[in-house]
Amino acid sequence: MAEKGKPGFGADFTPHMALQHYQDGAWGPLEIVPFAPFSLSPSTVVFHYGQEIFEGFKAYRQPDGSVCLFRPEQNLKRLNNSAERLCMPKVDIDATLQAIDKLIATDRATIPDRPNTLYLRPCMFGTDTVIKVNPSGTYIFSVMICVVGDYFGGADPRGVRLRTETEYTRAAPGGTGFAKCGGNYAASLAAQGRAAKDGFDQVVWLDAKTHEYVEEMGGMNIMFVIGETLVTPALGSGTILPGVTRDSLLTLAKSQGRKVEERDVSCSELREAFRKGMLKETFACGTAAVVTPIREIVHKGELLYQNSGEKPGPVTTGLRQQLMDLQFGLAPDPFGWRRKVPL
Repeated sequence: MAEKGKPGFGADFTPHMALQHYQDGAWGPLEIVPFAPFSLSPSTVVFHYGQEIFEGFKAYRQPDGSVCLFRPEQNLKRLNNSAERLCMPKVDIDATLQAIDKLIATDRATIPDRPNTLYLRPCMFGTDTVIKVNPSGTYIFSVMICVVGDYFGGADPRGVRLRTETEYTRAAPGGTGFAKCGGNYAASLAAQGRAAKDGFDQVVWLDAKTHEYVEEMGGMNIMFVIGETLVTPALGSGTILPGVTRDSLLTLAKSQGRKVEERDVSCSELREAFRKGMLKETFACGTAAVVTPIREIVHKGELLYQNSGEKPGPVTTGLRQQLMDLQFGLAPDPFGWRRKVPL
């Protein structure tokens, strides 16, 4: 357990979880039960063929003491998209949200004050006990909660240091890049480990065919401020996870009149933009870390970007603060993104 009042990330779980079983072509009741281990046969298919998906979103304490989830329906829609890709049953979004409300209310004593949050982790996996490459006929769906602080706690305030990954690939067209499944993350660990040994915090994933076009940073989406335009890789190839934080930031930027482009971004373009002083800022974004400043990107030993200042740029810090103010109820919600939890 982390020090009381100072949670880390992903280790401090609340006393209860939601649990549901699928068999005979239908989901059973979604119940609130004590947080406890699963008892599974060694032949359970998830151990052998990786039929597993998950999600992550947060609940935020509001100034009046209430609690709001941030765009949870979008994460559950993405869970169902992942389920379809991995031949798994979809969940009922409304029923799941109602169960999540009940789960948070049951463990209301664990709800932290700002800046800490509740991180919700829905997870589904196949439970057939036969060693055969087929979709499972039975599944477990669960939702657990942990109390979390800053994902990159203690990191350099200027941001993370990255290098592009030119050997391994995260995803290829036609694969599972757009799905949130465990195999995507397991396959990233070798590249991440090599980068860490060389003094980098994360890797930048490039396209599988040419290793020239930027896709993601580690397990997060990535954005660039080129001139006055906010640029991020497009989702069309199916190799990039369609992040909810990504979509939220693009929507915020557009609402403020900023020019936004979703398109291919090459290392050559970034190198040239940085040389000309046009690549002004770059950051990553995701539910866990919200907005993560990037202080340096190295590609084949050459700088693609470097922040020579003492802190992140104004677009990075501005969008981060605006999004967090909206999530914590410190700013109006013109988009209807906050969903109040009945406690």
